[in-house]
Amino acid sequence: MLLSILMSQKTQIAKRKRGILLSKKGWQRLQAAEMRYVNQHNDSKLLTLQDLSDRTGLSANTLARVRGRKIVVDQQTLECYFRAFELVLNPEDYTDSEGSVSGRLVLPPSGQLALDSPFYISRSPVEAVFQDAILHQSGGLVRLKAPRQSGKSSLVAKVLQDVRSQSVTTVMINLRLVDGEVMQDLGRFLKWFCAVVARSLGLENKLNEHWDSLFGVSYNCTHYFENYILPQMKIPLVVVLDDVDVVFGHDHIAADFFGMLRTWHEKGRYGDRHSELWQQLRLVLVYATDVYAPMNLTQSPFNAGVLIDLPGFGLSQVQELAKRYTLPDPDQIAEEMSKLVGSNPFLIHWGLYQLSLPEVTIDQLFESAISPNGIYTSHLRQKLSDLRQAPESIPIMQAIVKGEVIKYVEPLIAFKLQSQGLVSVENQQLIPSCDLYRKFFLQALAA
Repeated sequence: MLLSILMSQKTQIAKRKRGILLSKKGWQRLQAAEMRYVNQHNDSKLLTLQDLSDRTGLSANTLARVRGRKIVVDQQTLECYFRAFELVLNPEDYTDSEGSVSGRLVLPPSGQLALDSPFYISRSPVEAVFQDAILHQSGGLVRLKAPRQSGKSSLVAKVLQDVRSQSVTTVMINLRLVDGEVMQDLGRFLKWFCAVVARSLGLENKLNEHWDSLFGVSYNCTHYFENYILPQMKIPLVVVLDDVDVVFGHDHIAADFFGMLRTWHEKGRYGDRHSELWQQLRLVLVYATDVYAPMNLTQSPFNAGVLIDLPGFGLSQVQELAKRYTLPDPDQIAEEMSKLVGSNPFLIHWGLYQLSLPEVTIDQLFESAISPNGIYTSHLRQKLSDLRQAPESIPIMQAIVKGEVIKYVEPLIAFKLQSQGLVSVENQQLIPSCDLYRKFFLQALAA
């Protein structure tokens, strides 16, 4: 009997030492409770770690561990956190210490990573520069540029999550959500833009009260922000426009819209009675590659503010990701993967995920990379389809994959190839962005 009691006590002690992690469901419950609290009692101002510490009695470091969901804490800590927001900790709100990367169900990478994904790879110092530009540049403008599927949206979401804890309001708008019909008219597009920002902030749509047909649509849009949206903001407002490339192909919209954004960036420096309002606004433009839209340089936002040219993954980052997928010999795998797909984050993620499956070997992956049954088949077919949408680009791509020296490429063609991530620039020459594309398009575009 005594032995049984001692064994039971040892088991309980061992469990306490292992600690627990906040589960996804528990994290969602906490976030919802915190938002209810700030809306009802804190004038919609998000809580900082210090605010949370004062309310829960837990240290800021402990709260950071709980919210990070990677370092275990004891059950009493979670109960204290939940109780501060009138919640009861349930068994489904936490997992034991085995809820690490190796113990999770690993899902195939697809689009933007979840904020708590263990497979997010930092690209220091990019995140720090981005965050600093948002927090410390009044009326700031940040431009984040990288080819498609480079992890731009994941990086932006990660940085926005961090700045929200430092008294900043954020709105993220993906311009691919704009209907084609809306894009046909500048006035309708700017009304859509105003309405979406207001709705994202929980504000009523008051366009009818602030829109006067006597004035131009850019003036009306500016007036709406200056006299309705910005006066509601007690803390800086970050407006992120993702996939700005969507606007590039609409010349009747691009010049006026981007010219307006450039003006907004400059308004905080006018020194008039509205300057302080505009200093509260931070604009973030996220796009695939260099802008190809006709506009006056002095009216363009693409030569102002802070440019962040997002790099792909370096070898050390591929090695780190291979380790997170718990692959054997991650250094060797990272080197081979980098040779095949270059620095493309999506292709790297997809390849390493496949290698984490028991039935896939690195030899099989490389041998079948461009075959009809290979792991990159869908991706490559989509790239080929995109290329065929611009038939004038095909002869140039053929020459590039053959390694021919091209003396001149039309800027629009170069823009399209770069925006698709198919080519990069080396010594003022366009080259395939990775060996996978070179091999595939050499075969697919063979005359």
